[in-house]
Amino acid sequence: MALDFVQFIAGSLSLPAHKVKNTLQLLEGGATVPFIARYRKEATGSLDETEIHAIQKESKRIGDLEKRKEVILASIDEQGKMTPDLKKRIESCFNLTELEDIYLPYRPKRRTKATIAKEKGLEPLAQALFAQDRHDLNRLAQPFIGGEVADVEDALQGARDIIAEWVNEDEKARNRTRQVFSKEAVIRSKVARGKEEEGSKYRDYFDFSEPLAKCPSHRLLAIRRGEDEGFLRVVIEPDEEAALPGLTKLFVKGFGDASDQVRTAVQDAYQRLLAPSIETEFRHSSKEKADLEAINVFTVNLRQLLLAPPLGQKRVLGIDPGFRTGCKIVCLDENGHLLHNDTIYPHPPQNEDFIAKRVLADLVEKYRIDAIAVGNGTAGRETQDVCKAAEFGRKVEIFMVNEAGASIYSASEVAREEFPDYDVTVRGAVSIGRRLVDPLAELVKIDPKSIGVGQYQHDVNQPLLKENLDKVVESCVNSVGINVNTASKELLTYVSGLGPVLAANIVTFRKENGTFKSREALKKVPRMGDKSFEQCAGFLRIRDGKNPLDNTAVHPERYHLVAQMAADLGVGVEELIRNPKLVKQIDLRRYTDEQVGLPTLNDIVREMEKPGLDPRGEAKAFEFAAVRSIDDLRPGMVLPGIVNNITNFGAFVDIGVKESGLVHVSQLANRFVKNPADVVKLHQAVTVRILEIDYQRKRIQLTMKDVN
Repeated sequence: MALDFVQFIAGSLSLPAHKVKNTLQLLEGGATVPFIARYRKEATGSLDETEIHAIQKESKRIGDLEKRKEVILASIDEQGKMTPDLKKRIESCFNLTELEDIYLPYRPKRRTKATIAKEKGLEPLAQALFAQDRHDLNRLAQPFIGGEVADVEDALQGARDIIAEWVNEDEKARNRTRQVFSKEAVIRSKVARGKEEEGSKYRDYFDFSEPLAKCPSHRLLAIRRGEDEGFLRVVIEPDEEAALPGLTKLFVKGFGDASDQVRTAVQDAYQRLLAPSIETEFRHSSKEKADLEAINVFTVNLRQLLLAPPLGQKRVLGIDPGFRTGCKIVCLDENGHLLHNDTIYPHPPQNEDFIAKRVLADLVEKYRIDAIAVGNGTAGRETQDVCKAAEFGRKVEIFMVNEAGASIYSASEVAREEFPDYDVTVRGAVSIGRRLVDPLAELVKIDPKSIGVGQYQHDVNQPLLKENLDKVVESCVNSVGINVNTASKELLTYVSGLGPVLAANIVTFRKENGTFKSREALKKVPRMGDKSFEQCAGFLRIRDGKNPLDNTAVHPERYHLVAQMAADLGVGVEELIRNPKLVKQIDLRRYTDEQVGLPTLNDIVREMEKPGLDPRGEAKAFEFAAVRSIDDLRPGMVLPGIVNNITNFGAFVDIGVKESGLVHVSQLANRFVKNPADVVKLHQAVTVRILEIDYQRKRIQLTMKDVN
């Protein structure tokens, strides 16, 4: 690994070089980001996942840049135009835009106005004009007239075309133009001719302009969507008067006739070549920036959703509510296995309310149900009322569960494989019930874009979105720790060091041989090599196994340390980890060596103090106010609600009616709020006051300011 490569990454990320070097070595050795962050803190200086991902991303960027350099060097060398200075510049360049600017004059071109003029032999005339030390244009152009060059003006036009291309390919000119775009560019949109009615949802952008630097991501993505759908015409450009003087100053010397020709060529270069080229760059960079902001919102929301508190291993009755088609019911055991399914019809037109309550009571008793999960879609509130009115012979908690994406899961290949003999309605009810038991385990089966959080998820860079969402899922799965004896194939896929093949092998091995009694037994799974075991073992849990450490995040490679700690205190491992007072007596400095330092030892002690504890907390039931539809609402009402989506411009809150209300970022607190995620979290219970209701457009404006 070249030292300058490491130093460059360290400098660009403001990280110590030795941390970067060690992290890169671990990544190159096949270690995953969660494993490095959790179990190799001494090597990385306790870098977190975000910093390790940044090193990984920067390493890939530079790797791609090096490949591009190889292509460029070969191309220029093949043309016979390589010089030592040029080669040095290319090899020392670490910026793709700068690299492409260097290459631009040598890039193979299609026929342009300039190449046509050069074919006519007009390049010497262009050079003479560009020197701007001769002023008799007729005499200067006369030798070039003849053949394909009709007259003096024809010769001068060709020379200007060549100069325009030189200006366009000049690095200083391109950087000067970029600076102007960066400071002065305005994004403008107008309605496409004849699309006024069809594109009415984009009415706000029919005659719109805003400095590009101030255009927020959600607005830019909305404009770009309108453009992609053919309803808007969009340009990004500064005022030409802001751009041309600086360019002219670069190339025009004096006020003679030759200088006038160069001035005209510079203006042509800007209008025809430079401005469109730099506009394309800024279209791309502004879209990329907006994508990253939208993806960041999505990833923050997804992390909060995946790490929502679970109910835990309890028996659950899941209900997918409905009016005419009835409410689909499933009974699930502690491990989420389907025990029974049924349908009740408590709502119009059947109105079998009494029968529905009796069925619910019988099922709760027969299957020893601990909690009821009711989907929050159509008829959700009404179905919750039926459950509350039923008389149960045991304590049963009733929860409203966000069912976004349940229909996607129920029609998926995953659901068909798991429940081949049941229809989509039963599968959907199972998904709702399991979401209450363990949101993370169930939601990993669904495409994150279908879960209903974030903004403009279908408009952003899809590969980049998938890459970032996969990182979030992987991080969440590994931060929680997975019960290897109950986890689905889909959940195991995200565990460090596994992937689809090993995940499937674990599930198959479990079915054929029974539950795993120890982490060590994982080595018997087909294709589970030493490296895979090293990467995954610490993130897999064995409940009630032979070794109590198997139910903690202590890695098997450090079990001997815990055994030594216990022996030094004169107790067994099990006694040690169940006795916080004993744990506090451990002198960690006695157990440090070249590979294990205090960061790892402190993690081990924390695990012994809370063995098997789920870091997500416990699920709690929530009560909405007695409102059912938007028609029940009035301005000034103060209501409880649940945050169900967060965007850059505010938070959406479910207040118990079909439509979620918006708390604009300016209404989140009695202070300036830049990022809504600094004030609210997904699934957070909040109290809001209704500011305004648009009954026709079904829009509810809320505030959290001065709400008691």
